[in-house]
Amino acid sequence: MKVTSLDQLAKLFHSERLQRIIRDMEVFDVRNQRDNYKRTIVGPVEADPEYQLIVEANNLAAEVDNEVAVIHRFVRDKYSKRFPELESLVVEPLEYLRTVKEVGNDLGQAKNNEVLHQFLTQATIMVVSVTASTTQGELLTDKELTEINEACNMGIELNSIKLRIYEYVESRMSFIAPNLSAIVGASTAAKIMGVAGGLTNLSKMPACNVLLLGSQKKTLGGFSQVTALPHTGFIYHSQFVQDTPPDLRRKAARLVATKCTLAARVDSCHEAQAGSVGIALRQEIEKKIDKLTEPPPVKFVKPLPKPIEPPRKKRGGKRVRKMKERYAMTELRKQANRLNFAEVEDDAYQEDLGYTRGTIGKGGTGRIRLAQVDEKTKVRISKTLQRNLQKQQGWGGSTTVRRQVSGTASSVAFTPLQGLEIVNPQAAEKNTTDTNNKYFSNTAGFVKIQKT
Repeated sequence: MKVTSLDQLAKLFHSERLQRIIRDMEVFDVRNQRDNYKRTIVGPVEADPEYQLIVEANNLAAEVDNEVAVIHRFVRDKYSKRFPELESLVVEPLEYLRTVKEVGNDLGQAKNNEVLHQFLTQATIMVVSVTASTTQGELLTDKELTEINEACNMGIELNSIKLRIYEYVESRMSFIAPNLSAIVGASTAAKIMGVAGGLTNLSKMPACNVLLLGSQKKTLGGFSQVTALPHTGFIYHSQFVQDTPPDLRRKAARLVATKCTLAARVDSCHEAQAGSVGIALRQEIEKKIDKLTEPPPVKFVKPLPKPIEPPRKKRGGKRVRKMKERYAMTELRKQANRLNFAEVEDDAYQEDLGYTRGTIGKGGTGRIRLAQVDEKTKVRISKTLQRNLQKQQGWGGSTTVRRQVSGTASSVAFTPLQGLEIVNPQAAEKNTTDTNNKYFSNTAGFVKIQKT
């Protein structure tokens, strides 16, 4: 069946149910103002007519959103003949209806229309005006334009009815959901209940879904989406969450959504009518947020503890002293490491390497002394050994190895006359007078020849 009229699609606007709810809201509103909102409930709360009206009004608000969506599709199909690109530039149904009502057939009004600034951003208006100047749409007939304007007026009027329902429900939230109102406030609680479809449906929803109630998809028309906040709904934009620091708002919103689910379940069972549970849950949320916002503890710089080292046994005596003398710094190395102030040193290698000889040969007598020997480490020898050493030195110098007992022992000695000389140390102890006369005498002959 082809739909040609708006009345065949949008039936809620002219329904008796909508008119009845609006009349009952006005009656109860006048009575509550007369009684200063102090009316008490006798019997179960479900049997109270005002409670039934609040639940029915909440359900009606959700149906109004569906009705506005139907009207938006009807206007979009009709107006795409004139401006087909507007559908992608203005995504929200209510904003689209208001834009179509203001622009109509004359697309030039989109540039300097003051009414559009009330519900569209400056960036969106600029994109719409630029696209309208290059669109290929056709002009609408008077009949088509009348139907579009009627549909736009109906959608705007339904939205105003929804706002009146929210206002009434918000004023009576202390009666229907006192614990939920104590956490997020009456305004946010009314919006959450309106989108969820009542308090009972809200109590059955998990906290992750309660957090997303009221989230909207926004299209910025080619502009940056860095400032867009995905997965954020009524709870995220509530005053309680917005008072927290920006980096903790998402965590705070998840925490509030969890507590709202618990409060909604308490309210659905009609417990704690004074809102004591909601107040306790809100205080718990505030404590956790204060814990998250407090600065970290100051770290004190502790000194290093004294090392626990038992005294080690250090070997002493002549062996250790001689080892220290063996690896001690010599006088030559000390002079090489010394530098004179205000004196330019010459490079020893003549290659600008910065290597100098220090104070070698510049101070003192010019002689390089050996390492100082401690008097305690000098070897104490007997007088007999001293005489033997002197006797050895008298025969041309001292040997480089220990004296051997065997007569065949020999060594290399340094003599002042001949330099290197191989010496038999044991030869000095023998009496060589007869041998010299026997073999090296000027008058000696052949000793092994037999005389005939």
